[in-house]
Amino acid sequence: MKQKLLVLCCLLSGSLFAQKSYYLLTGTYTGGRSTGIYVYTFDSGSGTARLVDSVATPNPSYLEVAPNGHDVYAVNENDNGQVKAFSFNAANGHLQLLNEQASEGRNPCYITVDKTGKWVFAGNYSSGTLAELPIRTDGTVGPASYTAAHQGGGPNKDRQEGPHVHATVLAPDNQWLFVPDLGIDTLKAYSFNARTGAVRPSKDHSVKLPDGAGPRHFVFHPNGRWAYLVQELGGRVTVFSYSKGRLKNLQTISTLPKDFTGSFTSADIHVSPDGRFLYASNRDASNTIAIFRVNQQNGQLTAIGHQSTLGRTPRNFNFDPSGNYLLVANQNSNDVVIFRVDRRTGLLHDTGKRIEVGNPVCLKWIRK
Repeated sequence: MKQKLLVLCCLLSGSLFAQKSYYLLTGTYTGGRSTGIYVYTFDSGSGTARLVDSVATPNPSYLEVAPNGHDVYAVNENDNGQVKAFSFNAANGHLQLLNEQASEGRNPCYITVDKTGKWVFAGNYSSGTLAELPIRTDGTVGPASYTAAHQGGGPNKDRQEGPHVHATVLAPDNQWLFVPDLGIDTLKAYSFNARTGAVRPSKDHSVKLPDGAGPRHFVFHPNGRWAYLVQELGGRVTVFSYSKGRLKNLQTISTLPKDFTGSFTSADIHVSPDGRFLYASNRDASNTIAIFRVNQQNGQLTAIGHQSTLGRTPRNFNFDPSGNYLLVANQNSNDVVIFRVDRRTGLLHDTGKRIEVGNPVCLKWIRK
């Protein structure tokens, strides 16, 4: 009887562990300690990670997981930009290259898959261009079916000498594509037909930001009614209401402490899975995560704190699927720092756990 109880307890323990275990995919800059994409298992009970696979590919600086959870897409951030398709084996965490296509621009730094899993959008930073590529039934990508080239520049001659597409973000309704362009201080809008793949630019739905703002990343609230844009050069978050492709500016708030006077560039932005808090990262001399409380009535933000990232250059960060942990990819200190999230206050607490990986710049999750 005791043996049967012991076996049952072991089975239940294994089942509970499986429910809390996820795959973490880490994109990197290569040439230093890294060779490509790294795959880890992550236990959201203990906050520990274990390397299970890696695949060599140059500068996979941004990744995207298809809605089916079986296909992964990556950009190669080089002058001859590429989009690569991989199959993912959930049984062992193995990535297998399927094919590659040109990103139709230089130094692609962002990639998105639409909700139907039929279209990929890649943003090319250096050329200020974006491309739509079809996804075939076998998960491979076809040649670009649509491209767009932005024009113009901004007042910061070192960073805004021309257009610089920094993200390609689809609205929750999957009918609008928003493209922050750091070089021209504009959040460009495109209508999107998921059935046909048709993409059309819309001046009426695009948003001009203040000169020198440098719009970078853009994220929607889980309720789909609010959206948030982080300004890389301005060090601010712009809050919008959203409805049917229309964005209305509600608020602009700094990502920096009031007494901060050093150099900075803001980078990434995410809303907590429960929609109660928003986080934004600051690099250079700052190396912090700004933490905001989200007003549940109107989406506006109140600053509640700043957390050191305990490393250098937090280019990207993300929540694990449980929402209990926030992982920060510190590009120039070659580590991912694992924080526990206080779900009541939104504040972050260092777990003391680290993932040592060369130049991490993107974190994505796959549920087992």
